[in-house]
Amino acid sequence: MALAAQSANQSRRPERLMPLPVRSLPVLQNWDCRGCGECCREYLVRITDAERARIESQGWENDPALKGTRLFRRSGLPWRRKYHLNHRADGSCVFLDEKGLCRIHAKFGSEGKPLACRIYPFMLVPAGDHWRVGLRFACPSASKNLGRPLDEHQPEVRQYAAALEEREGVAGVIVPPPMLGRAQSAPWSDLFCFIRALRGVVGNEQRPLEWRLRKLLAVAQLCREARFDKVTGRKLVEFLELIADGIDPEVPEKPEQIPPPGWVGRILFRQTVALCARKDSGPNSGVSRRGRLALLWAAWRIARGTGRVPRVHGRMPKVRFEELEVPAGPLPEAAEQMLTRYYLVKLESAQFCGPTNFNRDFWDGLESLVLTFPAIMWLARVFRELPREEAITLALRIVDDNFGFNRMLGTRRQLLGQRIMTRRGDLARLVAWYSR
Repeated sequence: MALAAQSANQSRRPERLMPLPVRSLPVLQNWDCRGCGECCREYLVRITDAERARIESQGWENDPALKGTRLFRRSGLPWRRKYHLNHRADGSCVFLDEKGLCRIHAKFGSEGKPLACRIYPFMLVPAGDHWRVGLRFACPSASKNLGRPLDEHQPEVRQYAAALEEREGVAGVIVPPPMLGRAQSAPWSDLFCFIRALRGVVGNEQRPLEWRLRKLLAVAQLCREARFDKVTGRKLVEFLELIADGIDPEVPEKPEQIPPPGWVGRILFRQTVALCARKDSGPNSGVSRRGRLALLWAAWRIARGTGRVPRVHGRMPKVRFEELEVPAGPLPEAAEQMLTRYYLVKLESAQFCGPTNFNRDFWDGLESLVLTFPAIMWLARVFRELPREEAITLALRIVDDNFGFNRMLGTRRQLLGQRIMTRRGDLARLVAWYSR
């Protein structure tokens, strides 16, 4: 979340208004914390000096379970040191008790915890004069759609937004919109028109999800070639309605009608999916725990695409690249519904572009979102020994854990590779190929 606020603060000169309201909680998504404790094991939680001082004042040195335990660790370069909550040898946060519950929360309530712990798995996305709300499907309760409808969380999300604005010094800042494309800009009102049109495509459950995603790519390609200097407001809505109704015949009906991705696209995809699956910290960290040489060797094996797949995530079993090209069959209905919710939430929250996705422009961000689908399907084949629906759920959680957060996915090199896949038509081919 600090990434979103910091990027917003460093954008073009903002105009200050009253604190921004929270709008647009996804209506098709449920969530409540089920106390699984996975977030307390998987993430290093960075804290501010004020949060550290507050926790120090809570008197944990007198708690028998924490007496003599180091509560914080410092990380980063010597001139940019930051504090984070300490973890035990098993990877769990020092404040996680034997029942899987947070000691701070139990003793002092939610307000006593660091803001990052309170917000997770919500994503607060700055969108002009308000915050939009997304959700991280890395959380098991989010991916399984467990709990209350998200709109029932509106009061606490408002509190999180106010606390985030105060902490980052961006209270009342109107965030400028991301670029529409590399040479085009559009106001927020028009970007929301695009988002509504794209949501309409993804939400049409009369078609298979992989077809809907290929249609998104076709719409994006057509819009990239158009100019929207004078097509705005109602004219834009009519234009997008015309596209949505007329482009269907240009999108092949079945994935079998689409040729397989080329060798360039395959290499670039393998490098991307390795980043989407990579885990460098926590109990499920992969080859990175063995050092830089192990990572370089893994990168070489991924580029070759033969032999055993490097275990970039600790939960990956032993599997060979060749096995991952065997069709796995159609999506189970429950998995298709879960993934549909995932893409609707990402679109509605605008989390796929701008400061919450490495300041990608609108169309680059959309294509990076579509690229997660073949990544999820590829990774689900890695977990082929699990029931199909369970494998897809685990793959989604791992991929979403990195989407918008793994800095390697935000590099210029990665963006160039994605653009090459799109220009060559390999992105749509990958969607079709790994949906088989």
